[in-house]
Amino acid sequence: MISKFSDLLEMAQSQDQPQRLLMLFALAEGGSSNPKKQRKKQHGTIAPVMCVDKLPEEVESFSALVAEADQISSDWNFVIIAGLSGENGVAPTTEDADPYLNQMANGLTMGEDLSRYLIFDREENPIVMQ
Repeated sequence: MISKFSDLLEMAQSQDQPQRLLMLFALAEGGSSNPKKQRKKQHGTIAPVMCVDKLPEEVESFSALVAEADQISSDWNFVIIAGLSGENGVAPTTEDADPYLNQMANGLTMGEDLSRYLIFDREENPIVMQ
């Protein structure tokens, strides 16, 4: 089970085929401002902010990823992650990743089910969205 970003990096690097990580940074808005409701279901909207794809070895740590993302835009509070598998020992390229990143962003915008993705907040807490 993946509970930390480092678990994800280790798992991606141990796969039979090389992986490329697809990351969609998103901003959640709305929800409850009542602290008593924070632990319960919250409702609001989630909008894509930016996308990036990286080989697992290109990501030093979660904090390094956050710092790099914040250099582009700090207007995000979740990162939604998927893996794209290579073939014949060759990792997928950025060009290979583009349609999948677009699909992730479009799916988020359309309110599709996010359960197939790993989601972390800025503090590296795993998030479950339904």
